[in-house]
Amino acid sequence: MATTAAAPGWLRVPDDANALAPQVWPERAHRDADGRLVVAGIAVTELAERFGTPLYVVDESDARARAARILAAFEAAAASVGTTVTVYYAGKAFLSGAIVRWVTDAGLGVDVCTGGELAVALAAGTDPARIGFHGNNKSVAEIERAVAAGVGAIIIDSEVEIERVADAAARAGRVQRVRLRVNSGVHASTHEFLATAHEDQKFGVSLDRAVELGTRIRSHASLELLGLHCHIGSQIFDSAGFAESAERLLAAHAELSAAGPLPELNLGGGFGIAYTSADDPTPIEEIALGIAEAVASGCRAHGVAVPKLAFEPGRSVIGPAGITLYTVGTVKPVPIDGGWRHYASVDGGMSDNARTALYGADYSARIASRVSDAPPALFRVAGRHCESGDIVVDAEYLPHDVAPGDLLAVAATGAYCWSLANNYNHVPRPAVVAVRDGVARVIVRGETEADLLARDAGLDASDAAEGAPA
Repeated sequence: MATTAAAPGWLRVPDDANALAPQVWPERAHRDADGRLVVAGIAVTELAERFGTPLYVVDESDARARAARILAAFEAAAASVGTTVTVYYAGKAFLSGAIVRWVTDAGLGVDVCTGGELAVALAAGTDPARIGFHGNNKSVAEIERAVAAGVGAIIIDSEVEIERVADAAARAGRVQRVRLRVNSGVHASTHEFLATAHEDQKFGVSLDRAVELGTRIRSHASLELLGLHCHIGSQIFDSAGFAESAERLLAAHAELSAAGPLPELNLGGGFGIAYTSADDPTPIEEIALGIAEAVASGCRAHGVAVPKLAFEPGRSVIGPAGITLYTVGTVKPVPIDGGWRHYASVDGGMSDNARTALYGADYSARIASRVSDAPPALFRVAGRHCESGDIVVDAEYLPHDVAPGDLLAVAATGAYCWSLANNYNHVPRPAVVAVRDGVARVIVRGETEADLLARDAGLDASDAAEGAPA
């Protein structure tokens, strides 16, 4: 009952299917005397009763502490090689007014990549000078808005954007600071990196054109080139890929520096987190120091001063602080490979967590409303959508007696879950609740069926009212 050949190789049968792997769950998550999962001093059963399920839950203190720790790690690493650093929170991971205030309170800037994200950052009170504006297809209107707002840096992603940003800045009578996004030819994954001549992707420009395009940027009086930018991937567990990428960028950085000031080098983000008990990311302090030392070594080799550094963490700030709560609706054992796989279907799915369907992402889950002495069995947590690929957790060992009505918690859902949420099958998106010191508050309101009907221009007000639940 406990094991089957259908289980992935990394997944081990746990001694206790109720235990919470400390690297996966929010730092202060634990079970109380009744076996209920408690996050930030409040039992998740209480949250489910008050706000319903599915429900995104974010431990505010955990997120704030992670932001502060990451900033401190990079500041210490930069200081060790005689420079300074700017750290931006990558808003695409999860952006809301509350999140913006948490990260800016911790000393981070905000990295945005659309006009909508820029609007949220500004509305939440972010100093525009602490905003970096990304995007591979920024509209002229978005560029003009960013220039007018006084955004600290626009990241030029393609050759055509040089003229667009320069024109917008000239019309506004401003000198706009910019970075040039470059593909270093290094693509990093969790455990290895693959070096290629040029990245075949939509972002950035090829490394062999960095000096040419940097020189063209400098030809515009309305632009100031801060430095080069590179992002090598996501879920990166060590500093090796960053070090290799920095070494490649520094040759172009040195050549551009010889022609004029080039004060910064932005090496992006992508620092990994633990989604399962098998994940073991290197502590951020070690990663930061490894990157800084690699940059310093490369600068010595090229005979240039160590530039100010910049980084853009997102997932590593907010991901581990979040969990998602679901209610189990059905449980279905299915014979497979000489054993059994149990499907626990929950009241959410790919509308609130698309990552498993999009990327084959792995997650960890636990019964949250109780503990069980039942032996572990292989489960697949499935969603409620009319799609065979609607899977929340592909493989997990849970107590064999998981039953309808149980509350299930999925860990490390703070990043790229709410931000990718959708209304597939006309399912409303869940609320986001922040918890801190035993107090819960809604930071993003959940949708209702009435909200969905109200957007349907083919229905008049009376149709929408009739279709909405009483």
